[in-house]
Amino acid sequence: MNANRDMLSTKSNQELMARRVAALPRGVGQGHAVFAQRAENAEIWDVEGRRWIDFCAGIAVVNTGHRHPKVVAAVSSQLESFTHTCFQVVAYEPYVELCERLNKLAPGATPKKSFLINTGAEAVENAVKIARAATGRSGVIAFGGGFHGRTMLGLALTGKVDPYKLGFGPFPGGIFHVPFPDALHEVSEEDSIRAINQLFKYSIEPKDVAAIIVEPVQGEGGYIPAPLGFLKKLRALCDTHGILLISDEVQTGMGRCGKLFATELFGIEPDIITLAKGLGGGFPISAVVGKAEVMDAAGPGGLGSTYGGSPLAAVAALAVLDVIEQEKLCARADVVGETMRARFNEMGARHSSMAEVRGLGAMTAIEFCVNGDPHQPSAEIAGKLKSEAGKRGLLLLTCGSYGNVLRVMVPLTISDAVLEEGLGIIEESLAAIGA
Repeated sequence: MNANRDMLSTKSNQELMARRVAALPRGVGQGHAVFAQRAENAEIWDVEGRRWIDFCAGIAVVNTGHRHPKVVAAVSSQLESFTHTCFQVVAYEPYVELCERLNKLAPGATPKKSFLINTGAEAVENAVKIARAATGRSGVIAFGGGFHGRTMLGLALTGKVDPYKLGFGPFPGGIFHVPFPDALHEVSEEDSIRAINQLFKYSIEPKDVAAIIVEPVQGEGGYIPAPLGFLKKLRALCDTHGILLISDEVQTGMGRCGKLFATELFGIEPDIITLAKGLGGGFPISAVVGKAEVMDAAGPGGLGSTYGGSPLAAVAALAVLDVIEQEKLCARADVVGETMRARFNEMGARHSSMAEVRGLGAMTAIEFCVNGDPHQPSAEIAGKLKSEAGKRGLLLLTCGSYGNVLRVMVPLTISDAVLEEGLGIIEESLAAIGA
C-alpha cells in the first residue's frame, strides 16, 4: 500500500460531517456519517481508521470493486497522455473503441451504434431525445416506482414523488405512468399491459407515443425484477404500435444481474439501452446504445457533451469490460446472488418482518413489513436494520416506494469471506433489533 494513502487523517468523521452540514445544502442526502480514507475491492477504511464492509458499491457503481488494479492501471496510463480534448473537437480512439465493443456486446442481431456521456440521467434524457427524433412523436410511458434520474425530464419519468419530486414541479409534459408488475402487491404483468392499453383509450393515442422506458429490475423502486415474460409483452406491444422500447440498464447493467445486460435474460432486443454506474468502475461515464437506424435519427450536433466519454473514463470502461470477461463476473454475480438469497430466506423463516426476498443475479433485496403483512410496509424496520448493521461495520442502503426495502449491492469481486462476514452482520443485526 502507498504510505501516504494509508496515513490516517487528523480529522474525525464527526468533525468532517459538521463541516459538510455547514457547507452543503440539506437536499444532498447522506447514507452514512462516514468519510472515506481509502478503499480496496469490497472494503472501505474511514478517516479514523475503521474498516467497513461495503454492501453499497457506490450505489451499484464499483461492480469490479474499489480500485481494481486493471482499471487503475488503464487510467494511470491515460493520465500520461492527455486528460481532455472534448471528443467533438479532437477525437480519441478509446471513445470509439468503447462504442465498438458496446455495439458488439449489446443484445440482438440488429446493427448498433453508441455514444458516450457522463451520467445515467444524461443517458436517459438522450435516449428520449433520440426516440422522439426517430419517431416524430413526443409521448413517453414509464412505470410507477421507476427511477430515471434527477434532471427535470428524469424526474418526470421517475415514478416516485418523495423525496425526488417534492417541491420541484411542474415537470415536462407528455409523460404517462402505469403500474409495474409486482406479485407481492398483487400487480400482474397483465395488469400492467392492461393499464397501457387504458392509456391509449383515455390519455394518449398510440401514434403519439415515442417510447416506453422500463428497468428490467426496478432499482429505487425496490429491486423488483420484471416477470420473465413481461418484456416480451412490452416488445410485442411496441412493435404493434411503432413505439420504441428503451431498456434503462443504468443499475442492472455491467454484469450485476448475471448477464452483461440484464435484458439478455428476457430474450428481447430493445431499441435503445441506457448504461452508466458499473460501466466506468468508479469513473463518471454513461452510454446510449441502440439500433443504428434509430440512433442516426438525431442530426449532426444534436447529440454531444463537453465531458462526455472523457478519455480517463473511456479507458476505465474498457478495462471494466476486460475484467468482467476475464474474471467471469457475470457467473460470479449469479453465485453471489444465490448465496445471499439462500441466507436471507433462512433468516426469513425466523423473522416475520421479512415479507419477501427477491432479486436477479447479485441484485438482491429484502422487503420488510409489519406482522408478516406485506400490505403494511415498514420503513422503520429497514431503517433500524441499516443503522444496527452500521454500528457493526457494514454499509447498507434502503429503497422502495415506501422506503421499506433493504437493497444489497456488493461488488461482484467480493471475496467469499467478506461476503459471509457481511451476511453474518445482517443476521446479527436482525436479531438485535428484534424484527
